[in-house]
Amino acid sequence: MIYLLEDDQNIRDFTVYALQSSGQEIRGFALPSEFRAAVAESVPDVVLLDIMLPEEDGLSVLRWLRENPATKKLPIMMLSARSTEYDKVMGLDSGADDYLAKPFGVMELLSRIRALQRRTAASDEGETLRSGGITLSTARHCVTVHENEIGLTGKEFDLLATLMRNQGIVLSRERILESVWGYGYAGESRTVDVHIRTLRAKLGDAGNAVETVRGVGYRFQDNYSDPTEATE
Repeated sequence: MIYLLEDDQNIRDFTVYALQSSGQEIRGFALPSEFRAAVAESVPDVVLLDIMLPEEDGLSVLRWLRENPATKKLPIMMLSARSTEYDKVMGLDSGADDYLAKPFGVMELLSRIRALQRRTAASDEGETLRSGGITLSTARHCVTVHENEIGLTGKEFDLLATLMRNQGIVLSRERILESVWGYGYAGESRTVDVHIRTLRAKLGDAGNAVETVRGVGYRFQDNYSDPTEATE
């Protein structure tokens, strides 16, 4: 089940109709209070969340979802008319897994939703990846840096896992989009750049392990050694 929180009735009705026609189960809500009440009764599989809303803004609703243990790891996509890089960074830093600017195409929206659903439904084999003081556990869905757990969004976690699984290999933005988001739109390569930036910031000094290969993409340095370890 998908929950859509969107106060514009035309957009809400159109999105609900389009997704239902594609075989998705979806409920639309105009007010955050209605949405909160519905979540309290039944947690959805995916949330589509507008930012500019009555009663409270979407970022406030997003923080509430991330603070609630029952919805902490819920896949959330922001849908907003705010399309600047700053707005996207704000949404992603606040805990969103994806950000799609209005107006959007139905096919692209469906592709992104399916990518979120695949990540949620994928079987977890309990993989553990380690390098340069960074440890990523898929079984626990957590990342630690020098044994201190850090909070990553779902997409940041998947991005780091993809990079660490391919240590020493340069991954193009298009390949990262396909692996992490499940689609390959060259025009959306900025999405990768924004997520890399926020991921590095959260990793702190260990973020230097993620290397930019100019004109190509990104690489997690093979056998990266965090310089801070030498002083400890």
